[in-house]
Amino acid sequence: MYRLFNKKYPLNFKSLFNHVTKKEHQNCSAVKFLSSKASLDVSGIYPPIITTFNDHGDINFDKLKFNLDKWKEIPFKGYVVLGSTGEFTSLSEDEKVKLVKFMKDNNGGKLIIAGSGCESTHNTIVLTNKMADAGANAALVVSPFFYKGRMTENVLYEHYQKVADSSKIPVILYSVPANTGLDLSAALITKLADHPNIIGLKDSGGDITKIGLIVHKTKEKNFQVLAGSAGFLYPALCTGCVGGVLALANSLGRPTCELYQYVKEGKHDAARKLQHRLIGPNLCVTKIFGIPGVKSSMDMLGYQGGLCRSPLKELSSAEKEELKKEFKANGFL
Repeated sequence: MYRLFNKKYPLNFKSLFNHVTKKEHQNCSAVKFLSSKASLDVSGIYPPIITTFNDHGDINFDKLKFNLDKWKEIPFKGYVVLGSTGEFTSLSEDEKVKLVKFMKDNNGGKLIIAGSGCESTHNTIVLTNKMADAGANAALVVSPFFYKGRMTENVLYEHYQKVADSSKIPVILYSVPANTGLDLSAALITKLADHPNIIGLKDSGGDITKIGLIVHKTKEKNFQVLAGSAGFLYPALCTGCVGGVLALANSLGRPTCELYQYVKEGKHDAARKLQHRLIGPNLCVTKIFGIPGVKSSMDMLGYQGGLCRSPLKELSSAEKEELKKEFKANGFL
């Protein structure tokens, strides 16, 4: 329905409301659709997929296809492309478009959420709509952060409003303070949740009290919150998150999906035990070793991880051994 709306009415949200008359507003089903929240169910588990490279630093689509063929056996709701784990800051715009198109053609019909945040509002809008045209179902929009000293709540509110007004696809806010140095406040997120084209949040901060408050404050706004790390997936689900976008799911997709299913079925003892086993491996692929750790864990478990794009370096032999030890200690090797 959302795509049909955009094909028939190519105007953005703000201009469409300004364009139609009161009578047209009452009679036009598209405008009635606009007056309520854009509809896209994003509940479930997503890997923020890595970008696979060859030895020369170019994208290797054959390796990506290999991973997709294995991931198709796991009950993911979809894939996040061009997230932090996908090294989006190291990719050109042309590469980003090609990746989303490739995913659209090879993902088995699952949802595609594409990262589209840039340092300017203009560039974010342009890239977001290119992601839509390439086949993304929703956009994951990280906040501008280079000039973080000027990124006040009012500035960020206006930025996200303009992006959502102009986006052809639903927008998901992305708060990742460890990378941006900015933590979107609960008050700002709650206010942005009123926009009909802002449907959710990926929160990688890990403050469960804050996450619970956001879920509570937005419960009447059809707003969906996704946990941003496997390290706190269980408590996030218990407080009302609808799923997770988890770096660890690149290599441990099935266990993360099992935890999600346990919670849905009320099997909390099993969920807690699995959560405890995931914490150590998750720390290794996030805070300790980062993206090189994600890729190395994939290599260990039969996926195509490989090299990062320079300047990121692969793990040393000692680091790989430490990573392997942690996965083995928790029963994943």
